[in-house]
Amino acid sequence: MASTGKREFQVMAKPVGAICNLDCGYCYYLEKEELYPKSVSHRMADDLLEIYIEQHIEACPEENIFFSWHGGEPTLLGIGYFKKILEIQQKLRPFGRKILNGIQTNGTLIDEEWCRFLAAEQFHVGLSIDGPKDLHDHYRVTKKGEATHKQVMHAYRLLKKHRIHCDLLCVVNERNARQPAMLYRFFKDLDAVYLQFLPLVNRLGESDVKGESVTPKAYGDFLCAIFDEWAHYDVGRITIQNFDEALRPYIGLDHSLCILRETCGEVVIVEHTGDFYSCDHFVNAEHRLGNITETPLVELINGKEQEKFGNDKRDTLPKYCRECEVLSSCNGGCPKDRFIQTPDGEDGLNYLCAGYKQFYTHAKPYLEKFAELRKAKKPAANMMKILRDGEKKPVRDVGRNDPCPCGSGKKYKKCCLGAAVV
Repeated sequence: MASTGKREFQVMAKPVGAICNLDCGYCYYLEKEELYPKSVSHRMADDLLEIYIEQHIEACPEENIFFSWHGGEPTLLGIGYFKKILEIQQKLRPFGRKILNGIQTNGTLIDEEWCRFLAAEQFHVGLSIDGPKDLHDHYRVTKKGEATHKQVMHAYRLLKKHRIHCDLLCVVNERNARQPAMLYRFFKDLDAVYLQFLPLVNRLGESDVKGESVTPKAYGDFLCAIFDEWAHYDVGRITIQNFDEALRPYIGLDHSLCILRETCGEVVIVEHTGDFYSCDHFVNAEHRLGNITETPLVELINGKEQEKFGNDKRDTLPKYCRECEVLSSCNGGCPKDRFIQTPDGEDGLNYLCAGYKQFYTHAKPYLEKFAELRKAKKPAANMMKILRDGEKKPVRDVGRNDPCPCGSGKKYKKCCLGAAVV
């Protein structure tokens, strides 16, 4: 048995299982409570919590050990529970190694006390916001159907006040996808620093989707519209995970996001019972590979079943995908969404394929320019000046001795010309 994971991994630990105080209209995880009809509290017991933390530390191949706390809604467990987590981590932390924590929350329970705790312990916080009030409150409601936007915005202001690292996650659905400009302005007005746009695809039967799902065309239009605004005005100021990932193949880096990697399987689930599942979107009997009280976490992560799960993403790609000019940008997308047929009738095409292809084709010239700037060791933010000036005078028409369009003050031949002809 290997003493550590064969590769980097992330565990979405769910110490509260699927229990949540909201009843979001598009949530795919609430129903996972039905997997555990005998669970009384849906709370990971203290002894199991210690087993998990110890095994996670032992399995981690990296110097920094990162824990991701998910749900359901993990803040339902209370601050005391997370203080217990930190006590166990401190007790088990190997000398010279650092432990970091992240928590994904709907924000409705975040108050001053939570923020003081999260700030003091340097938690990374992921906060779900789907846009302005009318868009957010359409789906993200309480068990009584009550709106949550006001509470979430209060949480966001508190997190900012306490200078807590906060990533904003927006689920792109059939409603907000239609208004990309308004949605992006909303996040810009919040002074968002880190954004990720997660497309909603909820299946209905074998090859259809539920009405709340974003259509491929709408998702492609959405990404293109926001990318254009971002590339012109916000490079270096706002980090958008979707666009960071789109750039990676152009600068020789593997994707960091599992849904875009050639193979997957690095992001696994440990439920409140200790059950281990292959992926957050495959929490079902077929993909329950064991329990950490019976089989150590490292064996489950390194096991042949999990390896096959990850490799199947690459090995089951239809020919249509393998021959696609933007294959390296999406690698077929998330396996959970690969349920439609290719134009020639082969199974296994991603439902969002048309939207992905639209965006990656649209963004390609810009991403190539970003890569050139990087290779030339120029700031990526120079792209904004190039784009704005290029709308009046294309870069290729700038003379060698003209001022560089990037705004550096240097002559073009001494600045970005080298990047432009690489």
